[in-house]
Amino acid sequence: MATDKVWVVAESSGGAPTSLTLELLTKARSLGSVVEAVAWGDDVASTAGALGSHGASKAYDVGDLGNALPGSRVAAAIAAQIAAGNAPDVILIGTTYDGRDIAGRLSARIDRPVLTNLVDLTVEDGVPVAHHAIFGGVQMAKSRFTGDGPGIFVVRAKSFAAEPDGGSAAEVVPVEVPDTGATDAARVLERHVEERSGPQLDEAEIVVSGGRGLGQADKYEMIEELAKLLKAAPGASRAIVDAGWVPYAYQVGQTGKTVKPTVYLAVGISGATQHMVGMKGAKNIIAINKDQEAPIFSIADLGIVGDVHKVVPKLIEALKARG
Repeated sequence: MATDKVWVVAESSGGAPTSLTLELLTKARSLGSVVEAVAWGDDVASTAGALGSHGASKAYDVGDLGNALPGSRVAAAIAAQIAAGNAPDVILIGTTYDGRDIAGRLSARIDRPVLTNLVDLTVEDGVPVAHHAIFGGVQMAKSRFTGDGPGIFVVRAKSFAAEPDGGSAAEVVPVEVPDTGATDAARVLERHVEERSGPQLDEAEIVVSGGRGLGQADKYEMIEELAKLLKAAPGASRAIVDAGWVPYAYQVGQTGKTVKPTVYLAVGISGATQHMVGMKGAKNIIAINKDQEAPIFSIADLGIVGDVHKVVPKLIEALKARG
């Protein structure tokens, strides 16, 4: 299986490609000589500039899906292109709800397996090789497809850095969506957007996360106050999300969001494997914990052994004093 043409399933939010889409396009440039995107929405042309600047020469426009879920139609459109002879060698899809839905449906339509939960993709001996973090990221496993046909790879967010290459806007090419029958029956009836202020957790340059070491739910207010003073996004360990202290949207880790900030401040977090998988890509990690044997210190660049109820208020006080 050669690697020449790479397609990226390009999700958008608020009229712009998501950061994960741009990460995948950036990686795609290193894999093949031809990079193209598959996008959908009521105005794909408005995203052509961003897609092109990150490497896509074409954007196949599946069209406005209205209230339909993208999985069925996008998978059908890609499968139709492959059947018509316009097949890529590699298809990159982000690990999102819609991305996983598209990957599964596409796999069934073209009778090809899927490799999921990738953290890297390289080309070895001309063949794409997927890298999977296992045992909480302690070990890496490699896998590859055998046989002919496009390889479908589902990649975790923040596995790569998004970097523009100065390319021109992608050419927008409308594509037909074949009849999808009953698989296209589901409709979105209502949408709820969680209200949050400040930086988004998975986009923030600074993240302040709290864990069970805070002691009780109302102490999470310290995390929010410290995050606000640092212009950071507040995050959380799975333990306090499971305890109902904060919503799931705050969770950092293997089963939450993967973050890659410049600074990650872990407050009262012991460092469970599933949590460290989601944040150990941070450039600088600062840990505050009264247990000097806590695993979080094994990956911290700066560790403060102390009671978070004494250390964090002092930090807040110092930041306020600076104005």
